[in-house]
Amino acid sequence: MNVSLEVARLFLRLGFTAFGGPPAHIAMMRTEVVERRGWVTEEEFLELLGVTNLIPGPNSTQLAIHLGYRRAGKVGLILAGLCFVAPAMLIVLFLAWIYRTYGSIPSALGLLRGMKAVVVAIVLQAVMSLAKSSLKTPVAWVTATVVTLLSAFSFVSQIVLVFVPGLVSGAYTYTQSREKIAWKRIAWSVALVFGFVALAWGIGFALQPTSGPSTLSVFWDFLRIGSVLYGSGYVLISYLNSDLVSKFHWLGSSQMLDAISVGQFTPGPVFTTATFIGFVLGGVPGALVATLGIFLPSFFFVPASAKWLALAKESATAKAFLASVQASSLGLMAAALFSIGRTSLLDVWTILIASISWVVLMKTKVNSAWLVAIGAVIGLAIYR
Repeated sequence: MNVSLEVARLFLRLGFTAFGGPPAHIAMMRTEVVERRGWVTEEEFLELLGVTNLIPGPNSTQLAIHLGYRRAGKVGLILAGLCFVAPAMLIVLFLAWIYRTYGSIPSALGLLRGMKAVVVAIVLQAVMSLAKSSLKTPVAWVTATVVTLLSAFSFVSQIVLVFVPGLVSGAYTYTQSREKIAWKRIAWSVALVFGFVALAWGIGFALQPTSGPSTLSVFWDFLRIGSVLYGSGYVLISYLNSDLVSKFHWLGSSQMLDAISVGQFTPGPVFTTATFIGFVLGGVPGALVATLGIFLPSFFFVPASAKWLALAKESATAKAFLASVQASSLGLMAAALFSIGRTSLLDVWTILIASISWVVLMKTKVNSAWLVAIGAVIGLAIYR
């Protein structure tokens, strides 16, 4: 099969079936590209995950773009991103139409409870597998453990938890090796990212609306958010509240929370919340430009960050930096598992669903999307 078509088919399917938020998406991608298809090794997968945590934007979408780029070059980069985002965008667009027409969206409490219980098992299995193959030194274990605890029980920023251990490890290695580093190549990649951010924010401020939202102002506001937002889709709430509710008064608080809820229980990227809000603000054109704005930066940042991986193959300092970033990224994923488990395993039924799903995942090679679907049906039957 043509590799580009292979990329498109995989991420189109994941776009329709990857429920549960970024940790679940990442776990499902690992199953598909490491275990089932062998596109990358466990270590290479964690390298790509580590790099996505260094750049702003939606992590799981950027990981999809990285994997498409690794598999099929620039064509794969575009196809992976579009195919992963498009299904969720269309589903959210339909729900936004229902919301604007009828004033509410159908309740999905039972579906969510069943799916989230399965997601806990999927993420647990991925974390265990990645830890076994990637945390090979005591320093890596300590780094991952500390990051997990700080992320789960404090308000330390994700970017701090990723960058600081990497900088410390890289600086120590550099003092020991005194190697020559290609600073110009590093500076070029960093300048590309920061240049894009500066351009997005500069034009965004120049187009600040004086009245209601226009198609152009909606696009630039979501482009600004997509160019600087670190962390999961949950961090998106603070940006939306600051800009759209408090500053511009385009949305009410209840509308914003409804938009976040839709992003949570639909498949694919949580950032398709932008699609919902764009439709509420400006119909189909608003939905399209909001979606384009929030995801577009990732298509520039991923190729730039891929150059950092190329440098890591040539430099002991860069390898040490990236190894620490990998351990930190796994720690962030473990902290996300703790958070998901605390809010998802609410009673005997959800614990039972998660436990059985974990056993099935450990003993078989079943596609995790089927488990999510089965969990949704069971949840709907139990909590109807």
